[in-house]
Parts: sequence; C-alpha cells; structure tokens
Amino acid sequence: MSGDAIARTEFPEGYTVLFGTDGKVILTPRSAVHSSTIRSMQIASAHTLGRQAKVLSDVHLDFPGGEHSAPDFAVLREDASREGAHYGFVDVLLISEVVSTASARRDYDDCTEKYGRYGVPVYLVVDPYAREVVLHTEPTATGYSTAHTRAYGTGKLAAPLADGRTFTLDLDELPDQRRADRVWTEPLFSRTFEGPGDLPG
Repeated sequence: MSGDAIARTEFPEGYTVLFGTDGKVILTPRSAVHSSTIRSMQIASAHTLGRQAKVLSDVHLDFPGGEHSAPDFAVLREDASREGAHYGFVDVLLISEVVSTASARRDYDDCTEKYGRYGVPVYLVVDPYAREVVLHTEPTATGYSTAHTRAYGTGKLAAPLADGRTFTLDLDELPDQRRADRVWTEPLFSRTFEGPGDLPG
C-alpha cells in the first residue's frame, strides 16, 4: 500500500495500525485497557505540557526511506509543522507504544531499534501486562544507550524532553490489564490488507 493511499485511507477506530516495510498495513484490535492507557497519557500531557501541546495518537508519521509509523502516543515540538500531509520524525520529542499480546516483540525490540536509529529522543514502552514502563533515552544507531524500568504504582515518572519541557506520567493511575473488568484476548484477529476496499466494515 503506497504512502499516498495510506494518507487517503480512513482507518476504523479500535485498531492498532502497523505499517510493514513491504507496503502492507496490518490492523490489530486493541483492548479496552490499551485504549485507556493511551487516554491516560493524553490526560497526562494536558496536565504537564498544557492543553495546546501537540500530541498525536495513531497518526501517521513519516520516517526516512519510505518508512512509516503510527505510534500509540507521540509528543511533538511546539513549532512542529506538517511536511505535506504528515508530520515528520524530526519534530518528534517522545514516542510511546502500549504493549499488547500481539505487539510485544515489536514494541520492545523492533521499535526500540527503529526509534533510536532515527534519533527520537525519548521512547516509552508501557506494558499493562507486566505492569511496568521502560523509559529509553540517549538514542544510538542501534537503539538507546539508557533504559530505566519502573513498576506501576510507584508514583510519577518524569521524562525530560529535548525542548526543555517535561512530560510526567502518573504510574499510580495507569489501568491494569489484570484488574480489568473484562479481559480481552488480543488479537481477536489480525488482517493484512492492500487497500481501502479490504478494510473491515
């Protein structure tokens, strides 16, 4: 699926959108806890960065070499501007991915390497299953040189941003997959599609 086709496609709500290097797009259903975790980060950004802060969730970002990403949560520079239809990786200050059973290897390994290689200053992995977060800083050509792990329920985690602001996430307020009222098994299904006509209705 081409970049232009992706830009013109309206993806259904409730799915994580993964972009493959072969041009394919994979949709994986999210759990209620996954969505609630993203919402917690959005609320935290409003409290610590201001309601007008440029934050994105599941929005297409351009990376070099035709690579794309639609992270669960991202903080951009205040002066970030679109390059064509999308924001570019150079304006990204922080990216966070929320782990699901379908995305664990990607979130912990593939994304760590990718975001570090492209110089994203802060990469935060939030894992509702392990009940912990991993804060990656100091990007390198193969990932990040520094990683700090904090458990849920251990207070506030401060992530300094490259522009001098600080994104603070309250780990006491993150939803816990094991305590969810209803346990969702992920993925219910995963679909790979070539164009808008293959999207679920």
